[in-house]
Amino acid sequence: MDLPRLRRLLGAPDLAWLLDRVRRRMEDGRPLDATVTLTGATENQRAAVARLLGRPARPGRSLSVSLPAVDAVLRASGAGPDGLAAAVTALTGPVTDRHVQEAAVAAAWRRALAELDRPAVTGRPELADWHTKLPGTGLLKRLSGGDPATARQLATDTARVLSHLPADGLTLPVLAARAIGDAHALDHGRPLTTLVLSAVRALTAPSELPGGAESRRAAWASVGVALDELSSRVLVLNLPASPSDPTGRILTAAREDGEPCLLTLRQLTRRPPALDLHGRTVRVCENPAILAAAADAYGPDCPPMVCVEGNPSVAARVLLTAIAAAGSPLAHHGDFDWGGVRIAATVLRLPGAVPWRYDAPSYLAAVRRGHGTPLTTGTPAPTPWDPSLSSAIAEHALRVEEEHLLDQLLADLR
Repeated sequence: MDLPRLRRLLGAPDLAWLLDRVRRRMEDGRPLDATVTLTGATENQRAAVARLLGRPARPGRSLSVSLPAVDAVLRASGAGPDGLAAAVTALTGPVTDRHVQEAAVAAAWRRALAELDRPAVTGRPELADWHTKLPGTGLLKRLSGGDPATARQLATDTARVLSHLPADGLTLPVLAARAIGDAHALDHGRPLTTLVLSAVRALTAPSELPGGAESRRAAWASVGVALDELSSRVLVLNLPASPSDPTGRILTAAREDGEPCLLTLRQLTRRPPALDLHGRTVRVCENPAILAAAADAYGPDCPPMVCVEGNPSVAARVLLTAIAAAGSPLAHHGDFDWGGVRIAATVLRLPGAVPWRYDAPSYLAAVRRGHGTPLTTGTPAPTPWDPSLSSAIAEHALRVEEEHLLDQLLADLR
């Protein structure tokens, strides 16, 4: 190819539009056997085409050029013996077929999404909707900056994290270190954290999670992960423990005065107390007002209690699991609404756990006494310990807060 001569023939500024049209046809995978037309052509543009094709300039506002004719001129002149396509590539750079490129990009995105086709995702029915809708949300593309390779790594890492969930009292840095090998991989604001949290929220009922700053903490707690060891706490009353360890001494001192006590996840995991329950039933409530009223009414004589304070924290889950594992029954009560139902389900799935006035008869009795208020939020959920409870709440659509049953609950504790 005679590149200097080719530039003189086809590289003039007044032929730039022609090069552009040919290049776009090549990118679209269309053959160069057509005629291209430029409307509103200038006199210089018409003269440039006339020189290229060796013909007189034609008048008119539009300018039509036969691409096969240009191809023939280039071959015959020796400036472009390989024809028009090769000449355009030489003058403007390599041309990629847009359809081939788009197919390659689409295949790369399919490979990225395929990283989520693992048992940690596909083996969980509750993630089916999240998994199906994720491509359409554009979340993965936004988080990856539109790069399929980055998206593939994000999807791979998300599947790795989900394979460790639900956890059993892990902190977020420990989970990140175990799943990814980087304790900061799940720090707030990172793309991976955002993607994993979207899956975690799918594992929980989003409408039952608190809003605002507590939403992230509650979402992680719902799968047994705490943001740190100290902010995850659980409220207890008169929980008997051996004073042979630091946490046990704290519990013993609080029990002597009949005062509620807060335990952190750090205390429960680093120096777990030696519980001294001897099979006694531990009452579990949802709201701190119940535990406070019990402490006021009975002080040191109140049976042992645990308050989960809404959605159970990781510390609460760790403690309740330890109590159940020690062979002591858990008796749970909470608000009669869909959030309370889900909280109850978390506690009542533990071995030996039973409902405490948390069944259909108790709910219907409260409704008859006029305690209900309209239930306008939340998603219905099953109550396997008493299937008729879920039906009753759905039928009456009334919410009964735990505090309305305070007198009955205190009587049970007497």
